[in-house]
Amino acid sequence: MRTLKNFIDGAWVGSHSASVLPVVDPGNGEVLCNVPAGCAADIEHAAEKAAAAQGTWRNVPAEQRIQYLFRMKRILEENADEIATLCTRESGKTLAESRAEIVRAVENIEVACGIPILMQGEFSEDVAQGIDEFVIRQPLGVGACIAPFNFPVMIAFWFFPYAIATGNTYIIKPSEKVPGTMTRIVELLEGAGLPKGVLNLVHGGKETVDAILTHEAIKAISFVGSTKVARYVYAKGTEHGKRVQAQGGAKNSLVVMPDADVATTTRIIADSVYGCAGQRCLAASTVILVGAARTAFTDLLVEAARTRTTCHGLDRTSQMGAVITRESRIRIEAVIEDAARKGATVLVDGRTGPVTGSAGGNYILPTVIENVPDSAEAATTEIFGPVMNLQYCETLADAIASINAGRYGNAACIFTRNGSAARTFRRDVLAGNIGVNIGIPAPMAFFPFSGWKESFFGDLHGQARHAVEFFTQTKVVVERWYDEWTRTF
Repeated sequence: MRTLKNFIDGAWVGSHSASVLPVVDPGNGEVLCNVPAGCAADIEHAAEKAAAAQGTWRNVPAEQRIQYLFRMKRILEENADEIATLCTRESGKTLAESRAEIVRAVENIEVACGIPILMQGEFSEDVAQGIDEFVIRQPLGVGACIAPFNFPVMIAFWFFPYAIATGNTYIIKPSEKVPGTMTRIVELLEGAGLPKGVLNLVHGGKETVDAILTHEAIKAISFVGSTKVARYVYAKGTEHGKRVQAQGGAKNSLVVMPDADVATTTRIIADSVYGCAGQRCLAASTVILVGAARTAFTDLLVEAARTRTTCHGLDRTSQMGAVITRESRIRIEAVIEDAARKGATVLVDGRTGPVTGSAGGNYILPTVIENVPDSAEAATTEIFGPVMNLQYCETLADAIASINAGRYGNAACIFTRNGSAARTFRRDVLAGNIGVNIGIPAPMAFFPFSGWKESFFGDLHGQARHAVEFFTQTKVVVERWYDEWTRTF
């Protein structure tokens, strides 16, 4: 069984740790490879080499740095089928979902190619007699990302193209559940010809993470995962003087007004709740039907859940794949059981029924529960599975109040034909990403990815200008020149 290696200073090297973990296909239980459990010595090696390379890399003109990004874009596009297949086998999602990840990764490369403009500073002439003042942006040094399992391709590209384009060097730590996809991507990206040490990859678990959070040479850390871990990463990283952007959990709501288009809205809601088997930070978890929308939509949403095709993601008919691990499946089943025990009605039970041709996989079928009491875990925590929690209320104000009472603030969406209702919703809801007749309000790469409350810890988000600001620091220069001819200033 192959054991993956780290990529440090332009070479593939074994881990200092002898312990390994199996990497399992969630759709059928097949062990794909082993990944090193990792250790602090691996990060020490990577950080040392990245710091040494950064001294030279920062002096490469931005226009030349982005030429490597143009090559990366071409490499991803030319190898999209191979990458998508590997991503599906590791993560359990469908091929279409894996391909969509690659598109998003490419979009971020394209935006980062605009760094020569995005890094432009400010200049003021004659702020005082004979004195000019200007601001320039300079790289921080070494950056690192701690990536989650649910998007093996996309998440790292929220960060590292901007980091290296702005003159930093970088370390990627993929999730130990899906390490092979990013390993293969880095292998392919060797063809871009980046100088040694500019882009590095290190595998591992908590010991590796803690080493990233505390290593003196690492100046900026990006994280995506649960709120519990995001809070830990932010606290420990900032304690050690680092910039940290930590994306946490979510409990996203979709509000459906009585005037919403029935067929289109039903389809979009089903895709939002069940896409990627519910394992994405923008997935809808709670659907709030306002007034007469209850009568118009409940049966249709139940039917959409019952008819969604669930099987291995490589099957061309698959509309939903497996959840990531057996432990995840058991946890989600327990959340459904807890809700039912506390009084919720299970309209569609995803715990029942076999998945044809996918024995050994971690499958939860699309599930619909309604009238979930506040005491149930399903009402308040991120399920991260294909479970729709149906709620009913009489007014838009009630729906907004319900959303704002929660501790998360990642995303919220409204479906309506009424512009006033939409404007009230986007103004008053306490969430960082808002959708109007959109089920997954994922920002394009030239906008930052937002998040409020316990869904985000930090000041600057991933993507676009936020990423440029995150990976650079400003230097203010106040300047006056002595005139050799007049001997005056």
